[in-house]
Amino acid sequence: MLALTLNRPAARNALNLELARALILALTAFENDPELRVATLTGSGPAFCAGLDLKDFSAPDAPRHEVAALLDLVPNLSKPIISAVNGAAMTGGLELALGCDFIIASTLARFADTHTKIGALSGSGATSRLPFAVGVRWGKQLSLTGQPIDAETALRIGLVNELQAPETLLAYVQGLAECIASHDAHLVGTVKRVLDDGARSSLANAQQLEKKALAASKLKGGTTWKTP
Repeated sequence: MLALTLNRPAARNALNLELARALILALTAFENDPELRVATLTGSGPAFCAGLDLKDFSAPDAPRHEVAALLDLVPNLSKPIISAVNGAAMTGGLELALGCDFIIASTLARFADTHTKIGALSGSGATSRLPFAVGVRWGKQLSLTGQPIDAETALRIGLVNELQAPETLLAYVQGLAECIASHDAHLVGTVKRVLDDGARSSLANAQQLEKKALAASKLKGGTTWKTP
């Protein structure tokens, strides 16, 4: 089992270029290591992930494609990855959690899609994976308002599978991971693939629409990212 922890607590574990590249390397190694069957992902400190670090990515020519590559990699792994959301999961952090196979959250977790607040369009899940997970009406409320929801609401609308007390979250998620790892690896991979392929038959269309909208925006000069 691979346990990954976003470890930039002073920045609320925001994704900078260094962290995005490190995660891609770690997840690629996980995918290619036959001894590793399941991974968990959580954050260090009070937050899960505050999204993109705008110190690295606010410029028009910033390499946001490297974060997009990370957010596209996570849901396309052939092995399960469980997100243990210990605190705030905002925008890119929400997309990162959504890319995992399922989410177990702390009762202190909060979730938001603030793309509209920073003047940006999503290209990595907020307008495709989010409504697929919670329904289009809740997807609209989250993405159009930019307002956060608490853990109880996230559970009620189906964004997260279960809630755990902060002090038991990681142990509980580790137990789930160990349960998965105890099963036949080939069978687990097959079941995951069948579930993913069935879901993507409709999700793929939503993702293509999302990416086309982002590409069209870029052709028109893109958007100016701003600090909310």
